[in-house]
Amino acid sequence: MAIFLNEDSLVIVQGMTGSEGRKHTQRMLTSGTKIVGGVTPGKGGQSVEFTGADGETVAIPVFGSVGEAREATGANTTVIFVPAKFTKGAVVEAVDAETPLVVVITEGVPVRDSAEFYAYAQSKGTSRLIGPNCPGLISPGRSNAGIIPADITPPGRIGLVSKSGTLTYQLMYELRDIGFSSAVGIGGDPVIGTTHIDALQAFQDDPDTDVIVMIGEIGGDAEERAAAYIKEHVTKPVVGYVAGFTAPEGKTMGHAGAIVSGSAGTAQAKQDALEAAGVKVGKTPSETAKLAREIFQAL
Repeated sequence: MAIFLNEDSLVIVQGMTGSEGRKHTQRMLTSGTKIVGGVTPGKGGQSVEFTGADGETVAIPVFGSVGEAREATGANTTVIFVPAKFTKGAVVEAVDAETPLVVVITEGVPVRDSAEFYAYAQSKGTSRLIGPNCPGLISPGRSNAGIIPADITPPGRIGLVSKSGTLTYQLMYELRDIGFSSAVGIGGDPVIGTTHIDALQAFQDDPDTDVIVMIGEIGGDAEERAAAYIKEHVTKPVVGYVAGFTAPEGKTMGHAGAIVSGSAGTAQAKQDALEAAGVKVGKTPSETAKLAREIFQAL
C-alpha cells in the first residue's frame, strides 16, 4: 500500500517542455513513474523524447491542455513545473479537468494566488492539491511525482510527512534500512493544499504503514493542530521533529510560512504540543531517525 500515489498512478507534467520540467520528467521516468504526457499550451501534437526506465527511448506526447491530456491518456495525476506567475492558471486548469492529484512544485507563488486556487479546488471537491513550493511525493518502488530523489530509500513501513524538502531527504536516507511506504513533502508556504493532518489520517488508514514521522518547522500553528489531531485520532506511533529552534523572532526563515510572532509558532511551543499528544520529538533530524528506528524495532 501507499498513500495518494502508487503503481497505478498515470502522471502528466504541466510544463514538461521547459528546462525544469524536462529534467525532472526524465528523473521520474528513470525511477519508474508512469508518465503518459506533458502539457504546454500551443505545443499540442508535439512529443519529447526521453530515456525510459529500461533504457529505451520513449516519446512522450505533448498536449495543449490538461483536459486533452486526461481524455487521451487517462492520467490521474499532474505535476506542475511552470513559472510562479503562471501557476494559478495551471492549477485551475488541472482542477477544471477534475484531475484527482495535483502536485505543485513551483516555489515563489504569490500567497494570494495560492489562496485563490486552494479555495477553488476546495469548492470543486474533485482534486487533492499537494504544495505549492514542495518536493512532491514518492511511494518507493511504485511511483515518484516531483523532485524527491528516487534512490535514497527502498520500500518499507514508515510513513513520512514533511514541510521541508531537505529534511524529507535526510530522514529518508537515515531510515533507509527500514524503508518507506510513502513520503509526502507538503511545502512550507502559508497556504498549502494537503496538510500534516491529511497525511496523518492517510497513514493511519494505510495498513502497510507502521510508524509515522512528521517534520514541522517554526511559523503558524499547523503542528499544534496536528498534535491535537494525533491525540484524538491517531493510534500508530508518531515521531516528530520541529526545525527552527535557533531562529530569531520575527524573521522569516527558509519558507514564506516560517515566521514567528511572540510565542506563537515557536519551535518550543510546537514541541510541547506534540509531546503532550504522546509524540516523541527529536532534538535533531538524526535523533528523530534514531527514535523512529527504536520504535519500529520494538513493534
